[in-house]
Amino acid sequence: MTTVAFLGTGTMGAPMARNLAAAGFDLRVWNRTRSRAEPLGETGAVVVDSPAEAARGADVLVTMLLDAESTLSAGREAAAALNTGGVWAQMGTIGLPATEAVCAAAAEIGGVTVVDAPVLGTKVPAEKGELVVLAAGAPEVRELVGPLFDAIGSRTQWVGEDPSQAGGSRLKLVTNNWVLTLTNAVGESIALAEDLGVDPSEFLAAIEGTATDSAYAHLKGAAIISGEFPPSFTLSAAAKDAGLVAQAASDAVRLDLAEAVRARFARALTAGHADEDMAAVYYASKP
Repeated sequence: MTTVAFLGTGTMGAPMARNLAAAGFDLRVWNRTRSRAEPLGETGAVVVDSPAEAARGADVLVTMLLDAESTLSAGREAAAALNTGGVWAQMGTIGLPATEAVCAAAAEIGGVTVVDAPVLGTKVPAEKGELVVLAAGAPEVRELVGPLFDAIGSRTQWVGEDPSQAGGSRLKLVTNNWVLTLTNAVGESIALAEDLGVDPSEFLAAIEGTATDSAYAHLKGAAIISGEFPPSFTLSAAAKDAGLVAQAASDAVRLDLAEAVRARFARALTAGHADEDMAAVYYASKP
C-alpha cells in the first residue's frame, strides 16, 4: 500500500485528501491550522503536527498549499523525511520560479523525485474527484503517482518529463488566465446588463446553447445574481493566481486582458471581498 503525506487541507486540499483516503491510501495529513485537518481523521487519515511527521516513512509527498513560501517551507521539511526514492508531487499553484525552487530543494535533499502536477478545477470538482491533473515528471515514477492522480481527478494530462521546466505549472497558468478572464467577463456583463436596465438572467438565457455559451458563465452568473458567494475558489486566491500569470509572462507577449483582470481583482480585494468566491470580482464593476 502506498503511504501518502498530504500537506494543505484547505478548500481544495481537504476534498482531495478525502478522496485519497476513500481510495485506500495510507494517508497522513498536516495543515498549519490543525483544526482544518481534524475532520479528515474520520476518513481514516492520520492527522499529524508537523510536515516531517506526515512524511516520515511515506512514499509520496503531496503539497497542496496556497503559495510559494508555505510550499517551500513545509515541503523541504517533509521531503527530507520521505522514504528513499520518494516522490514529491507539487500540486498547488505556486508559479514558475517557485516550481523551479521545489526541484532545487529536492535535488539538494537527494533521493527525491519531483512531479510538477497542479490541478485544474475548484471545490466541487475536487469533492467529486473530477479535477484535471496537469503533470510533468519522469516516466519511471508515473506508475507510482498514477493511482493517486486517478483518485483525485477524472484524468491526468502529462505535458513533459522534466519537472524543472514546470510544464504542468506553465499549462496551469495558461488555463487560469482563461478562467480568471471568463469570470471577470461574466461579472462585467452582468453589471452592464444592470446598468442598461436588462434583467441579468436574460443575458444568461440569451447565450444558452449558443457557440458562446459556457457552463462557467451560468455557475458564476448565478452566484452574482443571487448575491451569495460561498467560496468554491476564494477571490484572494484568484488574485494571487492573476499575479502569477503576470509574473510568468515575458516581454514578448502583451497580456492586456490579464492586466485588467489583475486590476479588477485588486479592487475587489480592497472592497473587502477576499474570502468570498472569486465571482465577487463583479463588485469591481461598481464605482
